[in-house]
Amino acid sequence: MTSWVGTRSSATLSQIDSVVRAIRRTPIIDHHAHPLLKLESQGKIPLISITTEAGGDAIHAATTSLPHLRAVRQLAKVLKCGYTWESVVAAIEQKRLNSPEDWTAQCLSGIESILLDDGLDGEDEGEEYTWHDDYIRSGCKRIVRIEKVAADIISKIGMELDNSSHPTDDVIDEAFNQWIQQFDAHILAALEDPEVVGFKSVVCYRTGLDVAKAVDEDAATSAFNEIITNFALLDFRRLQEKSLNDLVVHRTAMLIRDSSSREKKPLQFHTGLGDNDISLAKSSPSHLQDFIRAFPMVPIVLLHAGYPFTREVGYLASVYENVYADIGEVFPCVSQDGQERILRQILEICPWSKILWSTDGHWFPETYLLAILQMREAFETVLCDYVRKGHLGWRAALELVQTLLFKNANKLYHLGLELIELEEESDIELGPHASDMELLQAFLKDESPPDFVRICWNDFTASSRMRMVPFRKFLSLLNDGQSTDIGITKAVFGLIQNDWLMPGVSATGEYRLHPDFSSLKKGPIEGHISMYAEFREKSGARVALCPRSLLQRAVEFGGENKLTFLLGFEIEFMLLERFERNHVGASSARYGTLTTDGHAWSVSRYFADPKISKLLRDIVTELEDMGIFVEQLHAESATGQFELILPPLPPVEAVDTLLHTRDVMSALATAAGFKITLHPKPLANAIGTAAHTHMSISSPNGSKPEVYESFYAGILKHLRGITAFTYSNPASFERLADGVWAGGRWVTWGTQNRETALRKIEDSHWELKSMDGMANPYFAMGAVLLAGTHGVKNKEKMTWGDCEIDPAKLTGNDRKELGVKEMLPASVEEALKALKDDEELVGYLGEELVERYVALKGFEMDFLGEMTEDERRGWLLERY
Repeated sequence: MTSWVGTRSSATLSQIDSVVRAIRRTPIIDHHAHPLLKLESQGKIPLISITTEAGGDAIHAATTSLPHLRAVRQLAKVLKCGYTWESVVAAIEQKRLNSPEDWTAQCLSGIESILLDDGLDGEDEGEEYTWHDDYIRSGCKRIVRIEKVAADIISKIGMELDNSSHPTDDVIDEAFNQWIQQFDAHILAALEDPEVVGFKSVVCYRTGLDVAKAVDEDAATSAFNEIITNFALLDFRRLQEKSLNDLVVHRTAMLIRDSSSREKKPLQFHTGLGDNDISLAKSSPSHLQDFIRAFPMVPIVLLHAGYPFTREVGYLASVYENVYADIGEVFPCVSQDGQERILRQILEICPWSKILWSTDGHWFPETYLLAILQMREAFETVLCDYVRKGHLGWRAALELVQTLLFKNANKLYHLGLELIELEEESDIELGPHASDMELLQAFLKDESPPDFVRICWNDFTASSRMRMVPFRKFLSLLNDGQSTDIGITKAVFGLIQNDWLMPGVSATGEYRLHPDFSSLKKGPIEGHISMYAEFREKSGARVALCPRSLLQRAVEFGGENKLTFLLGFEIEFMLLERFERNHVGASSARYGTLTTDGHAWSVSRYFADPKISKLLRDIVTELEDMGIFVEQLHAESATGQFELILPPLPPVEAVDTLLHTRDVMSALATAAGFKITLHPKPLANAIGTAAHTHMSISSPNGSKPEVYESFYAGILKHLRGITAFTYSNPASFERLADGVWAGGRWVTWGTQNRETALRKIEDSHWELKSMDGMANPYFAMGAVLLAGTHGVKNKEKMTWGDCEIDPAKLTGNDRKELGVKEMLPASVEEALKALKDDEELVGYLGEELVERYVALKGFEMDFLGEMTEDERRGWLLERY
């Protein structure tokens, strides 16, 4: 398992793997959930409610919460759609149209049985509890909501009396007795009903958990009489009077206690987390302590981890034999860190024989899916950590998992089910501690075995390199428990494009090329699968010179400062015809421009060419088959120039996807007789080719100006040095010019201004224009994110004003007012000097990395400088 490389552990990797497998394959008894909406009713409740208890106008703010953003990422991955809420909603709506039954089955996968509280408001919009039986292995049972029973009986009595004229006090008193009798009869019938396995109280919502020690019958009678007397005026729907709510809870507990069965049915209490109907101060389960003592024979379940009163739940379950702790609903309504903290807090004191887990799934199948995915992630993180540290034996961890997810609920609710592990090929989302073999098996689940595995990296010259291993050999390494790391000479970070080794670097020593199985993709050609890798020392430590590790480090530094990011790349490329070297009229570079009927930006006529149109269509189709969903494709300005836009993704995944997409495009173009080039200036007299990057801060505070302005101020402050990575070749500076939508030559920004290096689009969504396809994107985006995050950490001020015109047209006074003081470097040499002179940026990146990068680029410049301009263009066209 890659997560434990280089760490000391009191447990072996195979033992930790066993714990992970148990978390994924133990069937779940979901002991507290609610019905799904009927298909025709799903539009009546906002889908955004799946991660929040907020309602009304407050619900819209949920889009800036950590739970929501995490749900978007997880749903997008499952649905194979873009990583935006809009894309997720569209994909779910498509599922509802195309295959609602299959989607529901996928969302409920892994559940053995559901115990459904079907007493939610709007119950007519939900499916019957038995309807859900088709989607789980062992069918559903009912949980009776006692306040709903009591209110329905009052409504029935109230309507009957309301139709009579002026009921007397005696009639109303009799009605009270009738209500008690009918309520008792309903509870007694439920106690006898094998389909009912428990009861549920929402007194927490109504009048709070401070239930009185004894029922005040006089107060209850008076409250009842008040309701009945004014029934029509009150528009009665719920019990909202404390004396009546306390009475309902007490009578239910007494009837459970006095039932003849030795197998007492539990009474669940909503505690903690809820919508704004709740009185938060009275939602702590500590208020129930007197009630718990009064009914020691009644099993009591405290739902929803009592959040934020989690430790109170754990304490009560630990000291009272009849109390059990549930840790549902916080999945997915609380952030990942919060969920892990809740699990740790419960386990601080509470025996796991007293803990249960539930989804609290309701209305939408996605609530079940998210709850299960996130539970598995939290369990893996926390329990594997305990096992690794020796706080918990791995066999005990296995027992804990099975007990929490299945055994406790099976025993408490007297279900009599047999624990049979989920099938290995069950469609289970893999969590953060998945083994390499599990990731590979999941990836190849519906695929034919490949011929080769590519392990890829991008070097200091942005050359894509790889090692290729026959799949048979690769699989045997995994089956034998051997490392799939590959030994690579330490000279790897001293080579230029033709493998010349820079002075001062030797071919001695060896790194380990460590593949990241989470980056697995099909292709780029048939029979191959690919993944990206990081360089490690033999000890497992990161290599300071590794480009991918730099970006990983930048992402982690962002996380330490409560920042997460999305990146989306535009791939501008030139399509050239590929000639044989002896073709009449062909240059030594073997490539020629396409013939065209007036090629221009976004014109449609170019797609009429069947050969070109087929290639572009095949690129999009092939990428989609690999799970890469192109957002747009259009013609650019130069002859044969196009732009393909990728979706926003987390940074490392975004760069991996960018590089893989380029490989796929190149392979398909070659097979079709074309050459795709990313050269920034492939035609001396035509518009250049860029690699614009869209960036946004996806953490909840990212839309605040005080956050994103400091972030982009940090980038602008260091942009001259960053340019050494984003414009890394002499050809890059052939493109650098004013007035051609290339981002211009000035260090500044502007709202929707394509002539500025940074274009603000909306809130934290900005575009970096000063980057091209010759940049190593790991280096470039690592430098950008580190500079921006330090900007937030240091509260950098945005001293640059919003530039509304081409900066090249600003007067001296205009530039002074807008704080536009510096120009971007005009050459690689000037950019490298700006990098070396920026001590802060060097500190962020690491002196060793900067020193090696500057030295190697200098060596590369010396080599390229010996060529003529035409020779250099042809040489670079062959390689980029």
